[in-house]
This record gives sequence, structure tokens and C-alpha cells, in this order.
Amino acid sequence: MWKGPEGTQVPPKAGDDSVKPPEGAQPCGHFDLSLHTCRTVGGMETDYNPMELSNMSGFEESSELNGFEGTEVKDMRLEAEAVVNDVLFAVKNMFVSKSLRCADDVAYINVETKERNRYCLELTEAGLRVVGHAFDQVEEHVQMPYHETVYSLLDTLSPAYREAFGNALLQRLEALKRDGQS
Repeated sequence: MWKGPEGTQVPPKAGDDSVKPPEGAQPCGHFDLSLHTCRTVGGMETDYNPMELSNMSGFEESSELNGFEGTEVKDMRLEAEAVVNDVLFAVKNMFVSKSLRCADDVAYINVETKERNRYCLELTEAGLRVVGHAFDQVEEHVQMPYHETVYSLLDTLSPAYREAFGNALLQRLEALKRDGQS
């Protein structure tokens, strides 16, 4: 999703897998460390690379959906894969749960921080939240707040994530500076 000249959201054209923004559009409102595009998931912005996702097995476009341009079909499993790919570099381990039910409206992500703490995260239209303190475990008594972004959630859970993200940002900025001097 891109922001148009008046701040309105500009979706990519149907079937357009390019990373180029529509004319006059700007990237979403946060720094994009990986130069991926930005997608809105249930009101939360996540980065994703359409080329990486299109090469992943198991995510082929359903022939039933072909021809339904403009129809927004939410697949939280696909969104969860995009979230994982975006921050995998800054955690010890992270993957979409294979044992908990994923649906159009919910997916579960297991994450192990660099501090070796394990969590089960729930991804819904409301955002991301911790629902368990072990992989593939939903604890009914856990009442954690929703976070709009995976960055915000991990920032609260893991000081090592914050450091890894900051280091990656610094390296990227230094690389841009070097490229600008050559």
C-alpha cells in the first residue's frame, strides 16, 4: 500500500508484482529497512517483498479468486509469513504455527527472542498480541494488549531485538552513505 499525494492510500494494481510505487505515491509512514513495500493488515502496516512471497511454495493464487479484481481477501497465514520474513533477522527463531488453526481472520506465530524467551503470538485484524509463553500454546488467562506492528510488540519483549534492529538500521545508513560518496 502506498500513500497518494493527498495522504490517501493507493493500492497496487491487480496482478502488479512490481515494487515500483504508483505515480505520485510515497512509501508508508515508517522507515523501510529492507526496501520492501508496505502493506496494511487490519489497520497495521507491515513490510513485505512480493517477490519473496510469490516464490514461497504453498501460497499459489487460487484459481477461484482469479478475475475478482478489487476484492480484498484477507489470508492471515500469508500476512503472518510476511511479518516473520520482515523481522527474522532480529530474533533467534520465528515461524508461523503449523499446529494452531490459521484462518482468514487469525494466524499464530511462534517467536523465540535472542534472550531465549518463547512466545506464541496471535495476528488478527486488531493487530498482534502475546497469547502464550511457549510455542503453539494459547493460554486463556494471558490478557496482553494488541500492538499495531510487530516492531512495537518485539520492542516491548526483547531488548536484544531493539539492539539488532538499531544495528541493522545503522549498517543500512552507512551503506547508503558509502553509495552516495562513490
